[in-house]
Amino acid sequence: MIPINKPTLGREEEENVIQVLRSGILTGRASEGGMVAEFEKIFARFLGVKYAVAVSSGTAALHASLLALGVGLGDEVIVPSFTFSATCNVVLHVGARPVFVDIDLDTYTMDPSEVKKALTPKTKVIIPVHLYGHPVDMKPIMELAAEKDVYVVEDAAQAHGAEYGGVKVGGIGHLGCFSFYPTKIITTGEGGMVTTNDEELAEKVKIIRNQGERGNYATALLGHNWRLTELGAAIGIAQMKKIDGFLAKRRRNAAHLTKLLSNVDELVPPLEKGWAKHAWNIYTVRLRNNEVKRDKAVSLLRKHGVGATIYYPIPVHLTPLYREKGYSKVSLPNTELASKTVFSLPVHPSMTEEDIEKVALAVKETLEALGPSP
Repeated sequence: MIPINKPTLGREEEENVIQVLRSGILTGRASEGGMVAEFEKIFARFLGVKYAVAVSSGTAALHASLLALGVGLGDEVIVPSFTFSATCNVVLHVGARPVFVDIDLDTYTMDPSEVKKALTPKTKVIIPVHLYGHPVDMKPIMELAAEKDVYVVEDAAQAHGAEYGGVKVGGIGHLGCFSFYPTKIITTGEGGMVTTNDEELAEKVKIIRNQGERGNYATALLGHNWRLTELGAAIGIAQMKKIDGFLAKRRRNAAHLTKLLSNVDELVPPLEKGWAKHAWNIYTVRLRNNEVKRDKAVSLLRKHGVGATIYYPIPVHLTPLYREKGYSKVSLPNTELASKTVFSLPVHPSMTEEDIEKVALAVKETLEALGPSP
């Protein structure tokens, strides 16, 4: 089976982990110049931002960002429904109300024109999600935010190294959030990062991730245990030395797969807008048909050894939790169409040219076996 994503790990990661194990200090050294502090410096430099604060997951990054901005009861946060549920769940966790907006079908990301319609006096934050690794159209988002005096928290969990107008995502909004789960561009096993150019926000996130303590047991804010371990950071440091190579290989693999699938009329291939540089965390196609054939195609591809996956089969606003809370009544036609027709194919750096060709052939044979669309 060619998995949808696979971490690329080697001797460098092993050596860094062994160094931490031998030190006997496995966590808690972010303020003492340990692996966590070094990882933060490297990531901030890569992104071109002043501050990077390591946390225990991408979800923790989002949650800590909203807490640092003081989001709470009575506030509204604009989010896409076509995303991983964590983007929206953190809004509920802080007591605010998620306001769902539709996507642009070309990129599967938040449509700025829909954001404009959703803004109200209660809006405190907009969370654009750079889904699959393709950036959101950030210029109109930032203009709206400035006009209405609201914050922008970028969900860049799938977009390490992606660029908008030559600027890396995660460094455009007031705060950026990244995930280092094993399916992402780089991994620390579990882990995340909050990025910003605002010193005050960075300090708040640091306090929040450490039980709200400003110093030795001096609780200043209501915080959480969201620290990244030294072991995770050790892996992350080694991964950052390879990230440019990872991104280049993903681009090559994606371009090769697009070329091989270019004559498959039933598929809408992924694209890259002129103002964007795609990170290709996930290569997502759309069937010009309904979910019945899509689901059968994914099942058959997996039988052929291709780890095709659906991101995401149920929009967040239609999941049981959000239905129960009354969010299912919103009309999001593009979101619902995408959820019924998209599926994703592997293009990760571990794949060879032959692997990409195997994926393309499997897709063609699968669609042929299922017959023409009605």
